[in-house]
Amino acid sequence: MTEPKVKHREPLVIGRSEHRISRANISDNALKVLYRLKNAGYAAYLVGGGVRDLSLGREPKDFDVATDATPEQVKEQFRNCRLIGRRFRLAHVHFGREIIEVATFRALHDGSADDQERVLEDGRILRDNVFGSIEEDALRRDFTINALYYNIADFSVVDYAGGMADLERGLVRLIGDPDVRYREDPVRMLRAVRFAVKLGFRIDPATADPMRELGSMLEHIPAARMFEEVLKLFLAGQGLETFEALRHHDLFRYLFPQTNAILDNDRHGVAMAFVSRALDNTDRRIAEDRPVTPAFLFAAMLWPVVQGRSKAYLDDATSRGQALQQASSDVVERQVRVVTLPKRFGIPMREIWSLQPRLERHGGKRALRLLGHPRFRAAYDFLLLRAETGDADPDVAAWWTRVQEVPPEERQEMAASSGPRRKGRRRRRRDAGGDSDADGEEE
Repeated sequence: MTEPKVKHREPLVIGRSEHRISRANISDNALKVLYRLKNAGYAAYLVGGGVRDLSLGREPKDFDVATDATPEQVKEQFRNCRLIGRRFRLAHVHFGREIIEVATFRALHDGSADDQERVLEDGRILRDNVFGSIEEDALRRDFTINALYYNIADFSVVDYAGGMADLERGLVRLIGDPDVRYREDPVRMLRAVRFAVKLGFRIDPATADPMRELGSMLEHIPAARMFEEVLKLFLAGQGLETFEALRHHDLFRYLFPQTNAILDNDRHGVAMAFVSRALDNTDRRIAEDRPVTPAFLFAAMLWPVVQGRSKAYLDDATSRGQALQQASSDVVERQVRVVTLPKRFGIPMREIWSLQPRLERHGGKRALRLLGHPRFRAAYDFLLLRAETGDADPDVAAWWTRVQEVPPEERQEMAASSGPRRKGRRRRRRDAGGDSDADGEEE
């Protein structure tokens, strides 16, 4: 195998007194991994987001370790270790619910390597298990701010890519040629946006400029991986700002193409207001440590499309409920080709939609039975969002708010006095060969 040609560069080594990382802020389990590898004679570094966040005074979400030990050698050191991955072979060291990920230093690729452990397709890395030096490992990482190494041997930070300077400048910058790096992994475009929003940084122009031209490469990313990226983008507490940044860089279209088309032609801003309000609501729930679910996120993102599509199915012989169901099937079928949606989220998402016509007709005992529906609360929250953006009657939303607050006996009175059931219309629909229920529901 031909060794990759690497132009050697001396790293910036930042001594313990010159950076703000303290072992007191590192997970005890991560320290156990670092020290055991060091004591076994291997290099051991904390790397990536953990070093980045500690350097910024933030609390890391997790701790990753880089070493010159192979995955098999790491496994020899830890009985609680599992080797995972095909694309990138990794060691996971388990400590109860905490997992410390340990990666072996990986080599750069210069186009001449013929090792079968590295597989590329159209410039994209499909598998890469060619091991190298810490210098090569640093230069093959995506962004400079993610290529900082905390050395447990002397508590210094090792910087091969200028990441510390970019942290100080508040800059997200790719390592290497952006065209090459994006072709290796197009998801890096989404990661650049996510890190910039999360950290309050700006994206280096050389990193941002190619996104509009190369964004279409995201169409070749597996839908399952795109689902994971959507969760990272929109369920981390900065969903609204992330959405705006994705739209700015013309990347949102590769996540929700149908929604993007609606937004591009949203002359009155109704769809934009709804999506923005939904994301803002999600951000506030996360800030308040309240639960959020991908089902609600996808329901909100796709609702303007479902509504528009349902009009095409609505005719004299089709109820609004039926038209909504048909449109839902059509929209979901198209969406999952781009971003998959597991059934555990897709089913409740469709229930949130299907309950909207039933919530809008709020009179009678049948309306009160909706209070016991397992998806009532999510559907009610969805109705409130619609009312706030002019998509639903605010009086109807207020009725549902009130009915949840009053005693049970008063609920019955509210239901009985909330308007006629329009039996004549139902009878005419039945006589015309339509459903017996005005909204296509079953008794």
